[in-house]
Amino acid sequence: MNELSHVDRRGQASMVDVGGKAETLRTAEAVGRMQVNGAIFRAIETNTSKKGDVLAAARIAGIQGAKHTWELIPLCHTLNLTQVAVDFSLSPETLEVECVCRVKCVGKTGAEMEALTAVSTALLTVYDMCKALGQDMTIGPIFLRDKDGGKTGHYRREGQD
Repeated sequence: MNELSHVDRRGQASMVDVGGKAETLRTAEAVGRMQVNGAIFRAIETNTSKKGDVLAAARIAGIQGAKHTWELIPLCHTLNLTQVAVDFSLSPETLEVECVCRVKCVGKTGAEMEALTAVSTALLTVYDMCKALGQDMTIGPIFLRDKDGGKTGHYRREGQD
């Protein structure tokens, strides 16, 4: 059985000491989806929201979310991110907004939390930008699709594409 890395031998929350780990290239990709109603979808698709370009604002928010993950998640380390890419795709058939975030860094710990935080922040920004059109929006699922680097190596989630 794997032990939780953020719990010390007394069961207390603890930040992991990564001082002895080698720096390696770390990548992570997270995905999130958001279901909206037809009016909200059309406003996003045609860029006619009164608040401005919804996806542009959400992209910047996602990048900021990744950069500030260490401030939001108490036991995360500060990472020197070398790339954060936030992309969106729209599905008119299902009225869904999909957000994909890819994060890269060279460091001693992975970037999974940064990718997940970026997706969460981006989709929350879509919600904020569109809430004047109604609260008929659902965020989720949000999940890690791919990660590489570190001692656990490569991970790819199957069946959620």
